[in-house]
Amino acid sequence: MQGADTDLVRRAIETNDPLPGTRGFAGELAGNEGETDTPKLVRDVLGRYPVFSEIDDPTTWSYDPRDLDDPKPVPAGFARTEDGDEQLWELPNPPLFEDEGTAVRAVCEAVEDGLADIASDNLAVAFSGGVDSAVVASAFDCPLYVAGFPDSHDVEAARTAAEAMNREVQVVELTHEAIERAVPEVARAIDRTNAMDVQIALPLYLTAERARADGYDRLAVGQGADELFGGYEKVARADHRVEAETVRGAARETISTLPKQLTRDVLTLRSAGVEPVAPLLSDRVVQTALRLPDKMLVSEVGVRKWAFRESARPFVPDAVASRDKKAVQYGSLVARELDRLARQAGYKRRMDDHVTKYVRSQLEEV
Repeated sequence: MQGADTDLVRRAIETNDPLPGTRGFAGELAGNEGETDTPKLVRDVLGRYPVFSEIDDPTTWSYDPRDLDDPKPVPAGFARTEDGDEQLWELPNPPLFEDEGTAVRAVCEAVEDGLADIASDNLAVAFSGGVDSAVVASAFDCPLYVAGFPDSHDVEAARTAAEAMNREVQVVELTHEAIERAVPEVARAIDRTNAMDVQIALPLYLTAERARADGYDRLAVGQGADELFGGYEKVARADHRVEAETVRGAARETISTLPKQLTRDVLTLRSAGVEPVAPLLSDRVVQTALRLPDKMLVSEVGVRKWAFRESARPFVPDAVASRDKKAVQYGSLVARELDRLARQAGYKRRMDDHVTKYVRSQLEEV
């Protein structure tokens, strides 16, 4: 079992506790000694660790889909046996905070708790210069890495944030050659070829690759904060991109996308030789975020991740706590340059989904 002790997972099943105090878990859970229960594959409610089985044989499984002929992921919050999939947990719906001060203190304490028990041995931090990665970086005296093309937003943001925090950041300068080499490696690792997933995974992969080459086998990331705390414009607007009609409803809808995203990110990092560490996805942080009402996710003047930003001020300078960021595929310029490579290879924009077609062609050539 990855991520948690098997006895704790059993208790979580017995007590129907979706957030039992872990950072996620997945793997095979056998019956207690003397019991005849069929072993089952289980995955935590947010899917923070991926696990797969053969589509027609649940007893043949792996944490890496490349080990299987026809891998099928275990859904988040489910158990899989030979009899099929059974839902064990769903996200709770706890009472909402009424007082802003209480909410900010609770988020701050939850984040502090999420950071506190992580060892810094062989650890590096993926650092974009945004508030999420800056809060993570504040807890560890270890190297910071950012990946991007030379004129990218993320490289400049990481440098200025690191300076404000009296830290240094290592820049993984991206090139067309590096992207071309990494595209088939990433697509194969995540078992996806769609342009968006590959664009997001590429800078993460190349960051992790550099950290691993420098001797680090664990990479701390800020994943989860945007989903948990209302960081997306579509959440702030509760617009046509979500079904919900309220900010909180849109946030919960966005949280439900985490299992698919985290599967991609974990597989990306592991394929580069590092193990991900995601302090902002600890159970206590998740539980606290679920208690935030609309106005504490997005303030009345439109500040996204309001409660998280306020809680971040003890960890990072105010200028960093209030900073907006771009999505990694755009902030690093990977999306722009992958599009350029696709067009140079003959996959023009007038073609339907031309970048995905380019990615698939790179797999065929390897």
